[in-house]
Amino acid sequence: MTTTAPARGGGVALWRQIVETLEREIADGTQPPGARLPTEVLLSQRFAVNRHTVRRALEELSRAGLVRVEQGRGSFVAEDVLDYAIQSRTRFSEWIRRHNKEPSGHILDLRETGADAEIAAGLGVAPGAGIVRLERLGLADGRPVSLGTHHFPAARFPGLLAALAAHATITEALAQQGVSDYRRRVTRVSARMPAPREAELLRLPRNRPLLVSEGVNVDQDDGVVEFGIARYPTPRVQLVFEPAERS
Repeated sequence: MTTTAPARGGGVALWRQIVETLEREIADGTQPPGARLPTEVLLSQRFAVNRHTVRRALEELSRAGLVRVEQGRGSFVAEDVLDYAIQSRTRFSEWIRRHNKEPSGHILDLRETGADAEIAAGLGVAPGAGIVRLERLGLADGRPVSLGTHHFPAARFPGLLAALAAHATITEALAQQGVSDYRRRVTRVSARMPAPREAELLRLPRNRPLLVSEGVNVDQDDGVVEFGIARYPTPRVQLVFEPAERS
């Protein structure tokens, strides 16, 4: 490893010179998006400075949005932000493929349960009514970009639990239950800081906010199909609202 010690006594702080060097390497692709940066130990050896100076430089790069720091995993070059267009017909896989990335997901929880007051209001059912609950982590090229909790009325879809377990997408599972298409009736967006579990699953620093989207999907007869709550990491996703599609 070649040592590239910053100049001392030139009026520019050592940590700032490290920031400028790493900024250039990120800009020219030497450190590509998603790449893991060397450890603090290796960077301190490379620049012939102490770890405190390196940590100060990484903090500045993180604040600038060029680097994300994952607790226990290290520092990574920030990826490009993905625009998620909120339209009347929004599908996760289509969104990811529009960015030339491969969509995938992990089911974290799938079960039948009773609706609490919030979910009941979203689905238009009585509190305590049976629902199918699906929690799923959505990924783009293996990187987490969404954490969604989906709720469906169990009485309307008696076979949905098995269909969701058997199919890769919600659209396929609903099609098996007779819902050929569905659209977004309403979307509400807010922002908040992540809970520890959300931060861990989305690989998000605890000091970076989440975008939270609540949506109600309906079928062609305007019957409620789903009430969903999705969380998106702001370093990697931004929501874009487009004009309503013409029928």
